[in-house]
Amino acid sequence: MKKEPVISAILGVIIGVCLLLVIQKISDRNRMIKTGDGDWRKLNAVLRQMEENYVDTIDVRSITDAAIEAALSRLDPHSVYMPPMVLEESETELAGQFDGIGIQFNVPNDTAVVIEVIPGGPSEKTGLLPGDRILKVDEENIAGVKFPQDSMVRRMKGKAGTKVSILVERGGERIPFEITRGRIPTHSVDASFMVNDTTAYVRLSKFSRTTYKEIMNASTDLLASGMRKMILDLRGNSGGFFDQALMLSNLFLSKGDKIVYMEGLHRKREDYHADGRGILSDICLDVLIDDGTASSSEIFAGAIQDNGRGRIIGRRSFGKGLVQEPVYFTDGSGIRLTVARFYTPSGRCIQKPYSDDYNYEVFKRSDELLIADSMKIESGGIIPDIFVPVDTTKAGPFYLACVRKAVPMRFASYCFDSDKKILSSISDYDELLSYLDSASLESRFLRYAKEKDGIVPSSGEWEVDRQYLMTQVRALVGRYSKLGDAAYYHLYLSIDETFRRSLDNQ
Repeated sequence: MKKEPVISAILGVIIGVCLLLVIQKISDRNRMIKTGDGDWRKLNAVLRQMEENYVDTIDVRSITDAAIEAALSRLDPHSVYMPPMVLEESETELAGQFDGIGIQFNVPNDTAVVIEVIPGGPSEKTGLLPGDRILKVDEENIAGVKFPQDSMVRRMKGKAGTKVSILVERGGERIPFEITRGRIPTHSVDASFMVNDTTAYVRLSKFSRTTYKEIMNASTDLLASGMRKMILDLRGNSGGFFDQALMLSNLFLSKGDKIVYMEGLHRKREDYHADGRGILSDICLDVLIDDGTASSSEIFAGAIQDNGRGRIIGRRSFGKGLVQEPVYFTDGSGIRLTVARFYTPSGRCIQKPYSDDYNYEVFKRSDELLIADSMKIESGGIIPDIFVPVDTTKAGPFYLACVRKAVPMRFASYCFDSDKKILSSISDYDELLSYLDSASLESRFLRYAKEKDGIVPSSGEWEVDRQYLMTQVRALVGRYSKLGDAAYYHLYLSIDETFRRSLDNQ
């Protein structure tokens, strides 16, 4: 017998055994993993397989964060995951002071879009507007390059007094801003003053931890000044702490009046009522709202409306009526999980329908800006008792060109730089009016618009735009006095149609 066939046979057996072992090994790895329909075993199995078998080292933190974000995105627009820095930012904004430029932004399509400019903050004073798309921070391009959102926040935040350059895109134009970081205002009452012998105006920008205390302090002073009616301005107020909305509602309502109720699949219905001890239960009340009025602001407005306690004036509110429950993790991150919905006393759900363009739905309410019948109860939000359409006749081409490039705000900053000593010393409203009347603001503004941006009104445009535009300029310049926002709103209200409707319909 020849040795070669024997050796070949032995090798064949060995190879066959090895193949069987390899096949068995592959078969073991490819076996079916039992998962249930409608439970979490599949997700856990995938994560375990990745950890045990993936070819390279896995960044567990980033994979976990991505999985959480993806899961929450399938729920509703307000159930979100917040990394440590984002969570800290969101909580300190309402609960404590912090340094920065004073904006909130989202990052759709890889570009940061300004959602809110915090009233009284550095960005608002400089001229940033909601809708601006941030292209650069200093020399760093952050648009279209998948720049991490937490890194954007870090670049814009910084010690008060330091400067940061921001390049934004607005209406197809690129506009540079140099912003001096500052201490972001943590107060919620931006302004409170008497507009005549019996009527007071109060501007509430958010529901922070100090809202009730601030309103109480302001109301005590206003009552002493003869207040019999309050015009409470909640336009642009995106909400905040729920308990503050309850306490504010309680100030105006009678004992037993329902304020709001909440209910969810895993949360039984809870009703909240007034205790009748509010010091403003006899004060006439008008509440001003718009499409930026949301959350706690809508709870308050709904309670006042459904109890017949006051009039709601303006345009339909945003429609954010979801109850977010916080869950915190030991690494400093957390989630906000929607657990229930808010309903007004009469049973109206405040929450608007979800949509693919949920966050930008308010920018598509073109019909609602002009026609009251376009507002539907099933659209969510609070429907005003008195509708005030947008007045499109006040904004001519010259005005729009100036606003598009933030000329009024930039001019106000220029005036402050020029007249800092005078403006910084003014603490009396009549003294401010005297300064504004003598400061030649009109000629200086026209010269500034021409020299800085090449914007010149054509024949007849200035006559159309003059009063509307210069009132805003005076208000913006006045804000740099010691009177701050109180001066701004006092001056601006003369051209505020929603405010005028409240005064004219006493």
